[in-house]
Amino acid sequence: MQKINRNVVLALLSLTSLVFLLFQLCYYKFYLSQKVREGSELPGFPRAALCGRQSRPSRGSPVAGLQSGLGSQPGIRVTVSARAIRFLPQGMMPPPASSRRGFSPSALVGLFRTAEKMGFQWLKIINKDPRLDGMDDLSGMEIPLHYIFKLASHAIHLVVFYERSGNFLWHGPLRLKQHMDRKFVPFRKLHFGRYPGAYEKPELLLVSIDDLKVQIPKNPSSFLQEMSHSRFLECRYREARAFFQLYPDDASLDAVEFRKKAKSLLHLAALTLNNLGVKFWLSSGTCLGWFRQCNVIPHSKDVDLGIFIRDYKADIIPAFQKAGLPLKHKFGKVEDSLELSFQGQDDVKLDIFFFYEEDDHIWNGGTQAKSGKKFKYLFPKFTLCWTEFVELKVHVPCETLQYVEANYGPEWKVPVKTWDWKSSPFNVQDNGIWPIDEWDNVIQIY
Repeated sequence: MQKINRNVVLALLSLTSLVFLLFQLCYYKFYLSQKVREGSELPGFPRAALCGRQSRPSRGSPVAGLQSGLGSQPGIRVTVSARAIRFLPQGMMPPPASSRRGFSPSALVGLFRTAEKMGFQWLKIINKDPRLDGMDDLSGMEIPLHYIFKLASHAIHLVVFYERSGNFLWHGPLRLKQHMDRKFVPFRKLHFGRYPGAYEKPELLLVSIDDLKVQIPKNPSSFLQEMSHSRFLECRYREARAFFQLYPDDASLDAVEFRKKAKSLLHLAALTLNNLGVKFWLSSGTCLGWFRQCNVIPHSKDVDLGIFIRDYKADIIPAFQKAGLPLKHKFGKVEDSLELSFQGQDDVKLDIFFFYEEDDHIWNGGTQAKSGKKFKYLFPKFTLCWTEFVELKVHVPCETLQYVEANYGPEWKVPVKTWDWKSSPFNVQDNGIWPIDEWDNVIQIY
């Protein structure tokens, strides 16, 4: 195979900020140990085919040559995903997190030339850079998201991963434009790209496969688990911009200070719950702020999180207290209507609502301390997706519109500064009253 000009590649790679490329080689089966070379299967690695046959290409084959041509270039590291039985993802070194620009497609010019000389056809999928699609910077800049190479029954899927400000990796969706050939490869069988995805930065392990240096995730099972729930929702920047045209943002000193404190509190809460392994999501007014205006609502005065009661742990209260957030109140009990409130900096508090699943809906409870009255807030069933909010990778309901409408009704786009938690929510209903002999247990105020 003709060598690629190393100086050209080095110069072009200097432009690659925020990139982590993954190659998926269907038609490439390899072994990471002598035991696997003798015919056994890697533990925890599924035998799932993207396309093509299960046979392994010879060292001189076009597929092996193309992967070697990329992996041998200076500044490029080859990375193998957890689906390494059949795929060989490869990637460039991620660039500095401080850069906001995507890499130039010319950085891969050597690879494309090599591919074309070998007879490969290739398809490029680009779209607008969501990192630049903010309130004050609606950029039309397009960035590469996916490249697909094809030669007969050989296929290579190159996925571009970008680093986000929340210190995680993101890839965009594989959406074909109208003029593109939808029969180029069986797109529905590709494992990356049906939805945008968010991943923790993996720790990589360097291995050698047929004299080719590659890196695989050090914890393959963790990577596989991430793949199954990596779906990412982008903040609705354009809708937020339209919202602020109707309702100018509060730029007062108090609003700026509250948002700063709310961001700090949310980061601390996320760190605490993540350390406990407790899954949570943005709920109530915090979720509304993300969905409607891509920011914290300044007059909300608190941070709201949701947790499924099945994920409750007794360590939650002491963990927050250890983090410097004293318990403000505890209402309800694990079996019914549990909610916790912690005191943050100054008058900013953290409210955690626990959600209970029924056959056809999900609900969380509320308690009025002075009367013992119980309230129930009903939501349609939902799943969880990742998003980025105040520089944090965090969950939100995937079915966000239905979630928000359930709580705030069809007029959720209109700001409401006077809110009564007992009567204002669109989905509230009475739920009886706590027996007086249980008040000491279910109504605790500190």
